[in-house]
Amino acid sequence: MLKKIDAVERPEGGEDEDEGTPVSVKIRERILAARKRFHANDNIAEFIEPGDLEALLDEVEVKMKTVLESLVIDIENDHNTDNTARRVAKMYLNEVFRGRYVPPPSLTEFPNAEHLNELMIVGPITVRSACSHHFCPIIGKLWIGVMPNEHTNVIGLSKYARLAEWTMGRPQIQEEAVVQLADLIQEKTQPDGLALVMEAEHFCMQWRGVKEMDSKMINSVMRGVFLKDSSLRREFLSLLPRKG
Repeated sequence: MLKKIDAVERPEGGEDEDEGTPVSVKIRERILAARKRFHANDNIAEFIEPGDLEALLDEVEVKMKTVLESLVIDIENDHNTDNTARRVAKMYLNEVFRGRYVPPPSLTEFPNAEHLNELMIVGPITVRSACSHHFCPIIGKLWIGVMPNEHTNVIGLSKYARLAEWTMGRPQIQEEAVVQLADLIQEKTQPDGLALVMEAEHFCMQWRGVKEMDSKMINSVMRGVFLKDSSLRREFLSLLPRKG
């Protein structure tokens, strides 16, 4: 009888099976169970549990080694690439795509005690991202215009840069990235108007493809009074530094 009890199988999804499941699969299953999406430019921090990022780093390193091997690179004997897989894994998870895996930066918000209602412009903020088509760098400048009201939450100037870094720290396309950032700032500060202008170089054009070195992309998002008041919009745009 004791043997039969010892031989009872663990239920499906038990501890032994779970230990052999890649952490990326576990994270993906949590996201799917919550019926959320996990596109390249989404933040998935709410589905990351303690220890997951360390395990994910190991998993990406192993898979990156197979990519290098498929590129016919001798990672065993080439001293320049023997640790490249680990470096690339750390770069993606801890640096250039960090905005996917960590919560938004904490912000100290203050009430608009002085009832400020004049145009404020922050910038240029240096932005760094990577295009989601080729994972090539996108590097540029960002300007943010804010028209506050008496109910607007006031945040420090550096916090705008932190929000931009968090939003851009994922595979992006520029048009969607600026909208994401505008949504985030709108939610955090609740101004009467919000305007963003981003100018960036795309290395997927410079490094590959047409290899056009001087082209830049400029796009803008206008919200609230910036959208409705053409004179305010012109004032904001006229105060930005002239491009090249």
